[in-house]
Amino acid sequence: QVQLVESGGGLVQAGGSLRLSCAASGRTFSSYAMGWFRQAPGKEREFVATISWSGKSTYYADSVKGRFTISRDNAKNTVYLQMNSLKPEDTAVYHCAGSTIGPITTTSARYNYWGQGTQVTVSS
Repeated sequence: QVQLVESGGGLVQAGGSLRLSCAASGRTFSSYAMGWFRQAPGKEREFVATISWSGKSTYYADSVKGRFTISRDNAKNTVYLQMNSLKPEDTAVYHCAGSTIGPITTTSARYNYWGQGTQVTVSS
């Protein structure tokens, strides 16, 4: 069993930056692909970024490409999402997720474990 706890959310002005962290329990964290998803009020959950177990492969949604960076530190059982040049449309609850299915995936259904989420609000 893996538990995921996100932190680092908050209120920021447009153009600002935030770094989200996701701390995982469990000794097998380093074998999971990890991802970030977000859900805005009244909208479906959407994929943001994913990273392979080794950290060598990453993939981003077009809406965040060039602004967000996903990374991980397997020694610390933590995955990060650095968010720069934030826009009001980035406002959402951000969830990290872990997948034992495949090296990298953008599909939420392929993630086994989910955190509770952290709120990110970007003001204009």
